[in-house]
Amino acid sequence: MSDFVTPVLLAQALTAVYEAGELIKVARTRPKTITMKGRIDLVTETDLAVENLLKQRLAPVLPDAGFMAEESAESLEPGELTWIIDPLDGTTNFAHGLPMVAVSVGLWHAGKVEMGIISIPLLDETFYAVRGEGAFLNGEPMRVTDTILPVNALVATGFPYSVAEDVESIIAALARVLPATRGVRRMGAAAVDLAYTACGRLDAFYEMRLKPWDTAAGWLLVEEAGGAVTRFDGITPYTPGAPDILVSNGRLHAQLSGLILGRD
Repeated sequence: MSDFVTPVLLAQALTAVYEAGELIKVARTRPKTITMKGRIDLVTETDLAVENLLKQRLAPVLPDAGFMAEESAESLEPGELTWIIDPLDGTTNFAHGLPMVAVSVGLWHAGKVEMGIISIPLLDETFYAVRGEGAFLNGEPMRVTDTILPVNALVATGFPYSVAEDVESIIAALARVLPATRGVRRMGAAAVDLAYTACGRLDAFYEMRLKPWDTAAGWLLVEEAGGAVTRFDGITPYTPGAPDILVSNGRLHAQLSGLILGRD
C-alpha cells in the first residue's frame, strides 16, 4: 500500500483532472489556434490552457512538489517530488476532431510513480491507480488480459515525431509484429494506449522516443493492473524518458520483445 498518497490527495487530483477534461470538452467545438513545435508536432491554445489549469489546481495540493509538464518542461529529470503532466496527449487528434485525446497526470516521489491518472474526457473515461492499491476505470477495478499467444493479441504502437529519421526501424518492427498478431492499432496518444492495455482492451503496446509525461501515469496503471513495463528488450526496467517502452499483460512480454527486435 502507498504510504504517501492519501484518499484526500487522490480525490483532489481526480477533481483537477476532471476540470481539465471539461475544459477540453468545451474547446473541442471551438475554432483552434494551432502552432508548430516541429515539422509535425502541434500545440494548440487548449494544450496551454489545460496545463495552466492543472498547475493552478495541483500546486496547493502539494506545495513542495515541482512540475514537469509538456509545454513548459525545462528538464526530463523529475525531482524528488514532481507532478508529471501531459495536458493534452493526442494534440493532432484533437486538432482534427478525433476523440482519442487524454489528460495524463503522474505523481513522482522518491524515484517512483506513486499515483497515475489518465482521463479520456471525450469518452467520459477516467483511469487511475495508486501504488499498491490496484487500478481502476471509472471506479471499477481493471486488469490486463490473460492472452498468452501473439496470434490472439491486439497490439498498439505509435510513431514518434522523428518518424522521418526512424522510419526504417519503425517499419521493420511493424513488419514482424503485424503478421504475428491479431492486429496492430495506432491511437495517436500513448496515454490512451497505456490505459487501454491496463484495462484489457489491448494486450500490449510499444513505442520509441516517448517523453516522461507521455508514460508516467500509464506506466503505473499497467503495473497496478498486473502487467509488465520494460524497455524493448523485455528485461531492462523502464525509466522516465527511456528511448523505448514495451508494455504488455506480462504473459506476452518475451514473445513481443523478440518480434520487435527481430530475435528468433
